[in-house]
Amino acid sequence: MYLEKIIGWILIMVGILIIIWALFTSFNIFTARTLPPQIFIPHSEDKNEITQVLPSQDLEEQMKQIIREQIKSVVPTEELLRLLNLISWSLFAGILIFGGARISELGIKLIKK
Repeated sequence: MYLEKIIGWILIMVGILIIIWALFTSFNIFTARTLPPQIFIPHSEDKNEITQVLPSQDLEEQMKQIIREQIKSVVPTEELLRLLNLISWSLFAGILIFGGARISELGIKLIKK
């Protein structure tokens, strides 16, 4: 009985610490004090590569190349990857908060016994 209460209090503290750590880290990430974990890493491309339109290329290939270049200029790859990293951190932080709440809930159940 006494051991269950001690384990219950330990579980409550562990759950609360997990939640506090997730919230504190999220606060630091979203206030730009630290960077989010880099899950999506930019693919290195040769930016010095100059694309030349060869006369042997057909018109369709030329249009595809032009469209690709225009899309890259509208949506910068770095910004898209930064957004994906923030979303992945948010999902992970949500899972941590949910898990911390469940761990604390188990501790509460042990204390009530």
